[in-house]
Amino acid sequence: MGKTLFDKVWDSHVINKIDNGPDILFIDRHFIHEVTSPVAFVGLKSRNLKVLFPNKTFATADHNTPTINQHLPIKDVLSAQQVKTLEKNCATHGIDFWGLGHKMNGIVHVIGPENGITQPGLTIVCGDSHTSTHGAFGAIAFGIGTSEVEMVLSCQSIMQQKPKKMRITIDGNLNSCVTPKDVAIYIISKLSSSGATGYFVEYSGDVFKSMTMEGRMTVCNLSIEMGARGGMIAPDKKTFEYLKGKEFSPKDEKWDRAIESWRNLKSDPDSVFDKEISFNANEIEPMITYGTNPGMAVPISKEIPYFNDSGSKSSFSKSLEYMNFKEGELMSGRKIDYVFLGSCTNGRIEDFRSFANLIKGKRKAENIDAWLVPGSLKVLKSIKDEGILEILKNSGFKLREPGCSACLAMNDDKIPAGKYAVSTTNRNFEGRQGPGARTILASPLVAAASAITGKITDPREMI
Repeated sequence: MGKTLFDKVWDSHVINKIDNGPDILFIDRHFIHEVTSPVAFVGLKSRNLKVLFPNKTFATADHNTPTINQHLPIKDVLSAQQVKTLEKNCATHGIDFWGLGHKMNGIVHVIGPENGITQPGLTIVCGDSHTSTHGAFGAIAFGIGTSEVEMVLSCQSIMQQKPKKMRITIDGNLNSCVTPKDVAIYIISKLSSSGATGYFVEYSGDVFKSMTMEGRMTVCNLSIEMGARGGMIAPDKKTFEYLKGKEFSPKDEKWDRAIESWRNLKSDPDSVFDKEISFNANEIEPMITYGTNPGMAVPISKEIPYFNDSGSKSSFSKSLEYMNFKEGELMSGRKIDYVFLGSCTNGRIEDFRSFANLIKGKRKAENIDAWLVPGSLKVLKSIKDEGILEILKNSGFKLREPGCSACLAMNDDKIPAGKYAVSTTNRNFEGRQGPGARTILASPLVAAASAITGKITDPREMI
């Protein structure tokens, strides 16, 4: 029997197997940031341990950082302390730290791929659930807890129960204005926010083959939102072209050897998955959420569904009450207050290109506060170099500095209570973007269209 892509990568990293228990897995790359690492470093100190492989650990500041005036000291005392603590811990253990102002600073799941740290066939972890992003390169990537962060720092390995395998295949051609974000939300809406619990997902088919690497990152990023341990896509020519020449990518003869190895990273024809799911690309429309988890989503042109017996009536009703929505109401045309473009889901240069292309020659609605936040300083530089910043300014938008920003309300960027935000982030939980904030997940195109009209707008109406 052949092996799946997941099996090939997982099995090649198993140090030891525990009978009737987890595998001990070697970790190739460990990303850390200021939120989940402090306690782990305290644990190392209490046991008089050092970081085993500092060169396999990469640190950035992103969650607590401001997105305005980053050249000034961080105002929030706790945020400033967390960033400073990470800097000190990295200095103590010989880990490179990419803090505010560093040319490689940015959101942890943006800087890994754009610098070539993320590569096919690797195991990658971070104290952040959306580590699944890196699976777009054919890597096994997943989020870990604080105690596991300490474990990886100290011994570069982790104990994990091997997940089951699921393959999601989408063939056919996507419709106009349907983006990778829409594809991901569509899948979650069909499977629910827990439909892939216990599985590691491989995405295959025409749709994913035709996607850019940044689109694939968006899809894999959202794998966790349907309960999956992670998601991955087999590397191909697009993957290799994306990585070639990046700072941490292999060079010269090592590059040739890497390509030869990476070409084998695909599921064998006779490999078997624990679960197979297929969708038709033609059925996918621009999507939007109406509730308080990413699975509560509908095509933007459709109404909020009436409750069915596949879930909890009280939970469904509570979500709609929080959002101040009702069953049967149309989502399109609803007035909103904020638009947020950014995060590890949609804070890459392609997201800003598509946003700018739609708003070019138009003006931002007066009632909209728009927060446009690049995923890294490199993305910010590209926005300026490509003339996108000028397009944004001419349409009445302002650009902020890199960071997680309004994705999770751990910094200054919080949506006020009761306000609606069309957001390109990954979670719409109660209070996720600020206490009482009402989050509507959407693609950069939907965000752009809505920012121009001041209400939830189907981008197909503006093209």
